[in-house]
This record gives sequence, structure tokens and C-alpha cells, in this order.
Amino acid sequence: MAHFPLFEETILHAICDTLGDTGDGLTGSEIGQLLRDCGIEDSLPGHTKRNRLFEALHRQQRQGNSGNHVVAFIYKAMNPVRYTREPQVFEKRRLQLNRTLAFAGFALGENGQLRTITAARTLTEAQERAGRLYKELLNRRAHMDVLRFCRAELLQDNYFHAVFEATKSIADKIREKSGLTSDGSKLVDDAFGGISPLLAFNTLQTETERSEHTGLINLLKGLFSTFRNTTAHSPKIRWVIDEQDAIDMLTFTSLLHRRLDGCVRTRHSP
Repeated sequence: MAHFPLFEETILHAICDTLGDTGDGLTGSEIGQLLRDCGIEDSLPGHTKRNRLFEALHRQQRQGNSGNHVVAFIYKAMNPVRYTREPQVFEKRRLQLNRTLAFAGFALGENGQLRTITAARTLTEAQERAGRLYKELLNRRAHMDVLRFCRAELLQDNYFHAVFEATKSIADKIREKSGLTSDGSKLVDDAFGGISPLLAFNTLQTETERSEHTGLINLLKGLFSTFRNTTAHSPKIRWVIDEQDAIDMLTFTSLLHRRLDGCVRTRHSP
């Protein structure tokens, strides 16, 4: 591991407040185990989680004159493998940590590793870097594929490109499930259209199911017509989309991702 400088006490306190949060943080037993795994003395096992963690990390970095043990603990605590069943918990903790780490000149990536960034100087700067849009989508429990395709744009609150990337993610999933190579409305027709569609949202056995299938086709095509085609052919300066529109559209895209997850292949593609 590269050498990391000492973390200021205020920053270390904030890191421990996140990881030791009463409601959303690590459990007491998890903190104890992770400290042992990192070779850090657990000097206050009976205290509150955040104070216990701060004391252990603060003492260790003073003894070693280095922030490496703090980073080692963060890496252990934020190892993505620990969150395979709770990806939303990982993203929520990562977002909160990044607000603090921005002041130290670091950001925690989705791989659970730190990277160097220009240190934030104000609270507003740190909050903007974490991304209001991304936080709102997490609160709405947006589909992980929306976050995965849009993360870089969302962290910058770049509404135009967030919308554009989200619509591309829908097309990518349809192509992945169908084996087709077309795009936009043609892709939707090729995959879901006709009497015997390649992909189906349900069993298509009743009039209600067939109506639902047709309705979802229209929603998909409407998505591409309204956003994908417009953003693909218009300069950014001429296509204005505000924060609320972006949030609503990305939430809508999340719904479509969940329905695509449940659709089934009925036959082999031609």
C-alpha cells in the first residue's frame, strides 16, 4: 500500500461517525472483527461504536505516524464483496464517506479503493461532488443498472448526459437479452413486437397480459423517442433538462429496468 498521510482529527471523526452510525453503520461485532483483521488494538470495546472506532484508529495512526491503518480499515469495511446482498448499503455508505474524504483529497470508488482528487475547500463543494442527483436516486431505491451506467455523470449532476446514458442502458439490456443488434424503437419492435415476440413481459395468455405487454412496448418506444433521439441529435445547449425532470426520468428508467429483468425469451432470435 502507498503511504497515506495522517488524517486530521475532524476528518477521522466524520469517517468514524459514518462507519459507526447507530442506524446505518457497521455493527459492534463487525467493528471488532475488522479491527482485529487490520491488526489494530480495540482499546475501548465497551464504548459507543463511533467513539470506539475513532480511538482505535486515532491511536494507531499516531503510533505509526501514518494514515495507512485508517485506509486499511476503510478498505476492509468497504470491500464490495461484503455487500453483494446489500448493494444499496454499500452505495449509501460510500456516498457519505466521500463527502468527508473529499476534504482530505480522496474519493472512494465503486471498487472500494481510494483515488486522489483535488481536495474540497468548502462543504458545498464536497456535497456537490457526492451528487444530489445520485443521492436522490439512492433514496428512491433506483435500479442498480441505472446507477452503474450513469455514475460518472450523476456525481457531477450532469443531467443531460445522465438522461442520455440511462436511455442507452435500456437498449443495452434489451440487446443483451435478445441477441439483437438494432437500436431505439426498431430494437423494441424486433424484440417485443409481433404475434410471437422474441421477448415477453408475461405469458401473453390473457387480454390483460397482452395489453400490459403492449403498454410496456409503448413506454419503451416513448422513452427512446422523447429522450434518446432528442439528446442524440441536439446540442446540449439547446436541450434543457432540470434536476426534477432528470430525477423523474431516471426513476422511470429504473422501473423499465426492473420489468426487463423479469421478461423472458420465448424463442431463438432469427
